[in-house]
Amino acid sequence: MRILDRYITKSIITIFTITILTFCFLYILIDITSQLDEFIDRQVPVDILIQYYLSYFPIILSQPISSVACLIAVLFTFSSLNATNEIIAMRSSGLNFWQITKPAIMFGLIISVMVFWVNERLVPRATEITQQIRNENMILLVDRIRKKKEKIRNLTFYGLKNRLFFIDSFDPDTDELSGITIIEHDQEQNVKQKIVALKGVWTGIAWKFYQAQITTFDRDDITTPLKIKVYKEKLMDIKESPDDFLKQRLNVNSMNIRQLEDYIDRFSKSGAQKALNNMRVDLYQKIAYPFGNFVIVLVGLPFALMIRGRKGGAFIAIGMALLLGFLYYVANAVSIAFGKGGLLSPVLSAWLTPILFTTIALVIIETDFAN
Repeated sequence: MRILDRYITKSIITIFTITILTFCFLYILIDITSQLDEFIDRQVPVDILIQYYLSYFPIILSQPISSVACLIAVLFTFSSLNATNEIIAMRSSGLNFWQITKPAIMFGLIISVMVFWVNERLVPRATEITQQIRNENMILLVDRIRKKKEKIRNLTFYGLKNRLFFIDSFDPDTDELSGITIIEHDQEQNVKQKIVALKGVWTGIAWKFYQAQITTFDRDDITTPLKIKVYKEKLMDIKESPDDFLKQRLNVNSMNIRQLEDYIDRFSKSGAQKALNNMRVDLYQKIAYPFGNFVIVLVGLPFALMIRGRKGGAFIAIGMALLLGFLYYVANAVSIAFGKGGLLSPVLSAWLTPILFTTIALVIIETDFAN
């Protein structure tokens, strides 16, 4: 590595580390302040709080905080180099834009890979641990009771006997289901049986379905049902209790890419297109999201080299970083919403914002730094 690259990289790493630690401290401080009443009422021990926030740290890193910190570090470094005319000296010595900014681009790629690894390896487990600690130590009993009584919409999970459950709504207070679709597969994941019911009620020992239709399929030809039975009401051989429904509901945040791919594969023959589409959007978003760190750095670099002036450079850098980060994640949120709404394909909804901002960055670079 060249001396110049080491000099720039050292500055970026130092500022990034200070910024990320500051953001994490402020995040935790704000979170503690907002929940102070709950902590006092529950008399949460200090060691539990420490365990909770240590477990929460990977989740914080996976948020936009890392990309904003990365961008601030790059903007600070290059605005400082600009203020001391070091950028002019580099350009005069024959270095082009890519040679000057190579350390920042490599740093952005490394942070993207790191965030991807954290999301895959640490975040799923951290989500489970923090949720468990919160449920057991931080949520008041009255709040847990109130939450339990709230209806759950679009409940989806994989149950016993190789069955996929799609429930429009589940009322934990009355143990009632509505809009029921259950797809049962054999060991080779071929559709074996489909159960559709208007409503289901837990009797205490079994589920009773109303206005139910049970369709049995030939494993070699699922387009032609072997048998269709219709029941006004029927006791079902379903082992899952209402508590199991609560515990097994799908939580995308607690899955890594491989687990979500496997889940989607199991759902692929279910016919629940909306649920499948949403899961595919979440899958591609898990892949595309971490690379937002690199894209934001690439977009910010031309502006970093444009920031001149000895006074106010730091404030300009922070303001520019926050603005670019805000625009990027707003655009990404809109794109994901379009994907889940069916207006964009799952792949395009996840990658549209990175591709768009990368294109904008390359156009600006070619226009202003061609020579």
